[in-house]
Amino acid sequence: MSGQFRENVQDILAVLPSTDDYFLLRWLRARSFDLKKSEAMLQKHMKFRKQQDLDNILAWQPSEVVRLYEPSGFCGHDREGSPVWYHIIRGLDLKGLLLSVSKQELLRFNFWSLELLLRDCEQQSQKLGKKVEKISTVFDFEGLSLRHLWKPGVELVQEFFSALEANYPEILKNLIVVKGNWKQELLKFISPDQLPVEFGGTMTDPDGNPKCLTKINYGGDVPQHYFLRNHVRVQYDHQATVGRGSSLQVDNEILFPGCVLRWQFGSDGGDIGFGVFLKTKMGERQRAAEMTEVLASQRYNAHMVPEDGSLTCTEAGIYVLRFDNTYSLIHPKHISYTVEVLLPDQTSLEKIENSRQASRLPHPPLWPLGPQ
Repeated sequence: MSGQFRENVQDILAVLPSTDDYFLLRWLRARSFDLKKSEAMLQKHMKFRKQQDLDNILAWQPSEVVRLYEPSGFCGHDREGSPVWYHIIRGLDLKGLLLSVSKQELLRFNFWSLELLLRDCEQQSQKLGKKVEKISTVFDFEGLSLRHLWKPGVELVQEFFSALEANYPEILKNLIVVKGNWKQELLKFISPDQLPVEFGGTMTDPDGNPKCLTKINYGGDVPQHYFLRNHVRVQYDHQATVGRGSSLQVDNEILFPGCVLRWQFGSDGGDIGFGVFLKTKMGERQRAAEMTEVLASQRYNAHMVPEDGSLTCTEAGIYVLRFDNTYSLIHPKHISYTVEVLLPDQTSLEKIENSRQASRLPHPPLWPLGPQ
């Protein structure tokens, strides 16, 4: 069946992050080997990869506050050689983080972490001479309290797990929740030399620290000087109200491929949905479903942290910035925004042409697994 699936997705093989059977089987298993559903899931993932720029995400670096206060990390490997991803819930200050950076950066941090973990799986496959494709995850829920159940934070966690299921299927092997008799249980999955002393093993940092702080961040309360809402004062060009259950469309005509569309916005009264679409018919208003989705619509906490972004337009046309409040049947949202169009430079034109050429290249050769 994997051979038939490979045949069905022949048009995107060249741009897949991997073309081996292990990778393709993940999508088949996620949809109970239904070929059509598996193909649709993989095609949707490829749009997600492009939107999130996952092919280049390992070169990305999170902001200082995320590096210091996002309580997670990878440390050691389980007894089968899979990397172990730790989440220290007791040190999670989601409210402080969401007042300091956008929800999208926190999501991107987790996608960045997942791509690092998958790269480690590849390295382990080479080192051990067997396929390592899954991750063990440890959630330390000690100290969980009502502050962790703050609504925007809970919604962020739900959004991440939804993206995880849709775009990283079948990669979680063990999900271990730390509670009760946890130290003995962890040792069933992870040998002592691969487990920090803090979690019942023998591993320490080079300086002897039992928490392995060079690998695991334990978080803590985010200092208020990081809070952007208190410090950023953006001067916006436009203001508007998006009524309850409605949306606002802002049209921008792009005359040349390679132009950069850039925006900033903030909201009052709650979060706001935002996405970018390309019209398929000129001179008339179109619903979102009738246009080509260029940047997937998401809900942004722009009432807490001002949002900004940009998009390189690969073709001319009418690009629509759509502010979405259709999900709120009670509260209107007041938004302030600025939009500008930057003309293309030679570098961006070359990048567009190179990406077009790359999409027409044959798929790369398969590299053998095991020691080289």
